[in-house]
Amino acid sequence: MLNENMIEALNKQINEEFFSAYLYLSMSAYFDSIGLKGFANWMMVQYKEEVDHGMKFYNYLLSQGANIKLLPIAETPYKWNSPLNVYEETLKHEQHITKCINDLVDIAEESKDRATFNFLQWYVDEQIEEEENDREIIDKLKLVGDNKSGLFMLDKDLATRTYTPLNTNEEV
Repeated sequence: MLNENMIEALNKQINEEFFSAYLYLSMSAYFDSIGLKGFANWMMVQYKEEVDHGMKFYNYLLSQGANIKLLPIAETPYKWNSPLNVYEETLKHEQHITKCINDLVDIAEESKDRATFNFLQWYVDEQIEEEENDREIIDKLKLVGDNKSGLFMLDKDLATRTYTPLNTNEEV
């Protein structure tokens, strides 16, 4: 059984995940508006994954008999200075999410909530991957610099990313 502190923190994380989805949807629209369809695709896949992440928390709370409290989603930015700026902001945001997940793990440990601790390990691993992906694209964008051919090649590469739905009803 989840304690109230854990329920409140998990409900807050649902909000964080859906804010992330909104942010990446906004970034996808930005890329689409400047003609970078591959970058837009990459962010659209990211958007869908974040919705899955939020639903995984949602379904976990329901499975534990907890109440869902959906909080307002804050407005997201919609303009950036460059593709590099977008991915630097993406990495910064993912680092924030990593801290949020780590804080949830701390709450689960402090309350000896083994089930939630185990559930959260998937997210711990996921955040390592999220930050690594962002760093890789940042490195490529720095290598490309102002080279439009390089940006075109990277755009083509990012267009190949596909969405694989997550089974959001799995607890672990």
